[in-house]
Amino acid sequence: MSDLGSSYRRCRSLNRRFGKTYYYSTLLLPPESRPHVHAIYGFCRYVDDVVDVFADGGDHSRRARLEAVDRFAARFFADLESGSSNDPILAAVVNTAITFGIDAEKFERFTTSMKMDFEIDRYETFEELMVYMDGSAAVIGEMMLPILGASDAEAAYGARELGVAFQLTNFLRDIEEDLGRGRVYVPQGDIRDFGAERAFAERRATAQFKELMRFEIARTRIHYQNSLAGDLHLTGRALDCIRAARRLYSGILERIELVDYDVFSGRAKVPALQKFGTIGRLALSRV
Repeated sequence: MSDLGSSYRRCRSLNRRFGKTYYYSTLLLPPESRPHVHAIYGFCRYVDDVVDVFADGGDHSRRARLEAVDRFAARFFADLESGSSNDPILAAVVNTAITFGIDAEKFERFTTSMKMDFEIDRYETFEELMVYMDGSAAVIGEMMLPILGASDAEAAYGARELGVAFQLTNFLRDIEEDLGRGRVYVPQGDIRDFGAERAFAERRATAQFKELMRFEIARTRIHYQNSLAGDLHLTGRALDCIRAARRLYSGILERIELVDYDVFSGRAKVPALQKFGTIGRLALSRV
């Protein structure tokens, strides 16, 4: 079996490198809880590295990528059933899943959405997008609940809504990057309704595109608002962690507004000082 300590450190490294907002928020958690959050992030990120192997090798076909995801999933579920893993990252994930009783069905929903990314590159309606979001975003919130000490089934609603809000924020921030990959996560019906087709074709923040973004940001903020219901089921440092993550991630929407919705010219980021300030204030509130 892979060394667990090393595996958790690898997951933490992935979290710190690719998910800085999440990572900084975990600093508010008790030390014993942080590795398990890193493990869930490591699982979600790991498949990207698996698929990139094929891209680096020159095989960019969807079939090759789907097969890579299938092999990844088969290895993970076999390890989960056996109770341990020799994989340098999955060892921590399996241990966390068993420690907190995270059902395999949740990981299955995630892998289903991972495969959708190589089968679907456009979504006609928001309702269709939400099918993808169940496994790519909402289920992550469900996985986090036992780690945060919230076992009440009613807490799942807020956790799912926060996961959706985070993912929608990513989609709006990363429109330019996703276009480079041949993907668009903004519903096609919305784009047509606002007459923003040319903006996506030319990668330009037209007046129509800005109106579209105002609409999408307003809808995303509804999910952030809905996620507050989950706070009633959290206490102490776990609650601080979620509040920090919500404040920092919703701050990306504010940065998009500050650059007049021009997500084509650069990636909207919350300044590091603002991140540390938010974390610091919440940490001091517990002293």
